[in-house]
Amino acid sequence: MSDLAGSGPEEKYRSLDDGSGLRVAGYVTLAGAFVILSGLLSSIPGWPSAFDFISMSGNFGTIKGAVPSTFLGAGGNGARQGFMFALTLIPGVMLAMGIMAIVEQTGGLKVAKRYLAPLMRPLFGMPGCVSLAMIASMQSTDAGAVLTKVFYEHKEMNDRERLIFTQYEISGSAAINNYLTIAPAVFAALVVPIGIPLLIVIVMKVVGANVTRAILHQVYSDQALSSPN
Repeated sequence: MSDLAGSGPEEKYRSLDDGSGLRVAGYVTLAGAFVILSGLLSSIPGWPSAFDFISMSGNFGTIKGAVPSTFLGAGGNGARQGFMFALTLIPGVMLAMGIMAIVEQTGGLKVAKRYLAPLMRPLFGMPGCVSLAMIASMQSTDAGAVLTKVFYEHKEMNDRERLIFTQYEISGSAAINNYLTIAPAVFAALVVPIGIPLLIVIVMKVVGANVTRAILHQVYSDQALSSPN
């Protein structure tokens, strides 16, 4: 049984900084999570693509009829339609939380915090483990959002870091997935390599996050960010 069993969420996550040795399983699950969430497997023909996050999330079947449709139907509106749409987000959220739980239980977060902090701190002012949410948000808005929520609730990010990372997420959300599924319609008209626009989107996401970081540093104190008012 895990030595974290029976502890509360806050104590459980705080124990990731206890300085104990890193387990091999932590490296393996962290690397696996990066590969699954990054979208790298989606372009590989054959069975590897089945382990891509979007592929694992799957698709709803269709209801046979004159016009095939999913359980959402057609012509919905208002709060009821919003509720039905929210139901479609649940599988992706559950999958992301499952991946997160495996990485945490095997020590993958300890690995991320130790080795990715030197990159994440200067670049975004955030702990290394947040890199998981960053990679996830490049392919799935839902996965990035739920991982951000988990990190914040378990004290892996503070209010300031959450605001900075939220800015990164909402600008060009799910950039890789949306670019590769929508942008091909205009690829023929591009006068630059198709990777350049995507690179610009990613660079501007980083710029936007650091603009927010600078504003928070100059204008708001930590006390102001933590105040309920």
